[in-house]
Amino acid sequence: MGYHHGNATEEAFYADPSVLFFSTHKWLAYPGTGNPARQGAGPGLGYTINVDLGKGAEDRDILLAWEKKLLPAAEAFRPDLVLISAGFDSRKDDYLGDFRIGDDAFRRMTRMASQLAEVAGGGKVVSLLEGGYNPAGLADGRGRPLGGTARRSGG
Repeated sequence: MGYHHGNATEEAFYADPSVLFFSTHKWLAYPGTGNPARQGAGPGLGYTINVDLGKGAEDRDILLAWEKKLLPAAEAFRPDLVLISAGFDSRKDDYLGDFRIGDDAFRRMTRMASQLAEVAGGGKVVSLLEGGYNPAGLADGRGRPLGGTARRSGG
């Protein structure tokens, strides 16, 4: 969910078939990684999915990537845990990134991830804030993706 590619996460799991890595980002933005042709290595081949959204990506672009690429792959993979690296540098009005992803798209992606986790692995989702460069936008948007994901435990 970021403007920048998750290069360290990709590298850590590049040859690992027990982890499905999916990244939407602007290829060649810092750190210059995230080539869509990189799909994993050895036993991990096919478990890395890099999607270059390109300059000026909007809600429909990132949601289409999730619907057409992530969801089919993740449904087949059936993860035990969904880990979201939430980079708000892809949010509209960010000072560094040039994407125009709105809060509704973040909510929808989080909802999709939660539904996938519910079906595949009993609802285990962890969302990590990875930043953004517009303090006002970050403050406004950081809680929105979590809407609808929290469950009340107990009675």
